[in-house]
Amino acid sequence: MLTRTRGVEGLLSLLTDAVDEALIAAAPSLKVISNCAVGVDNVDLAAATRRKIPVGNTPDVLTNATADMAFALLLAAARRLVEGVAYVRAGKWKTWNFQLLLGADLEGATLGIIGFGRIGKAVAKRAKGFGLKVLFCDPSAQPEWGAMPADLETLLRGADFVSLHVPLTSDTAHLINAEALGKMKSSAILVNTSRGPIIDHQALYEALRAGRIGAAALDVTEPEPIGVDSPLLQLDNCIVLPHLGSASTRTREQMAMLAAKNLLAGLRGEALPHCVNPEVYDRGGEQMPAASSRPGQAGA
Repeated sequence: MLTRTRGVEGLLSLLTDAVDEALIAAAPSLKVISNCAVGVDNVDLAAATRRKIPVGNTPDVLTNATADMAFALLLAAARRLVEGVAYVRAGKWKTWNFQLLLGADLEGATLGIIGFGRIGKAVAKRAKGFGLKVLFCDPSAQPEWGAMPADLETLLRGADFVSLHVPLTSDTAHLINAEALGKMKSSAILVNTSRGPIIDHQALYEALRAGRIGAAALDVTEPEPIGVDSPLLQLDNCIVLPHLGSASTRTREQMAMLAAKNLLAGLRGEALPHCVNPEVYDRGGEQMPAASSRPGQAGA
């Protein structure tokens, strides 16, 4: 990345690309960073803003796909689908069994949503159709879809399912730690489609192994990709996916188009359609002077 971005004016990055201060410093001609994701925790926003470099993201278009994935994981863990598939493939299915792989019901249960932005609200919308009671923890959000506000401790203690939808920041890193897991019901199911480091994975493993919570379903991990030797992969009550939250054909096409529009606007010196650090623009909406005025060149 350091070699390939040297001399470019536009950078199209994925969430796996560490666009840190060193990388930004190594690209003195850089005019725009377009991240093909909603979250921008892989980009050093402070360093980009100091250089007056706008950073774009791709909001809205992946809301429904990610909410669908969160609910798919919730259902899969609740009804033990992955365990059922493994049971059949192992040749263990000999006859119908009245008590085989009994799971959890959704009707009348409580879903706790931590982070009530676009995706969190879309999950609440889906929960309504399944007859779930919904609590949410987000001091900046208003109730929607029948969801009721709650503080974090009340949510953790009362929820049968907990779904994470907060951005990764210094405040949310390891938000779900041993203390938080200790407040959850022993039957509770934890779902994460936000960012892996929101959960302390060692604490999660110990809680799952000891039966202090019922199950976990993770679309994101720390690190990514998760090592094949991770103890979480040895647990029957833990589902791990390779970060598929927005992985539908239409959604990824829309994300790519938004990322391209952000990139091209930045190369033209125009305001990005979706900019996460708008303070780089002056009052007229024009980009502040960049380090270079050569014709636009997009890279990486």
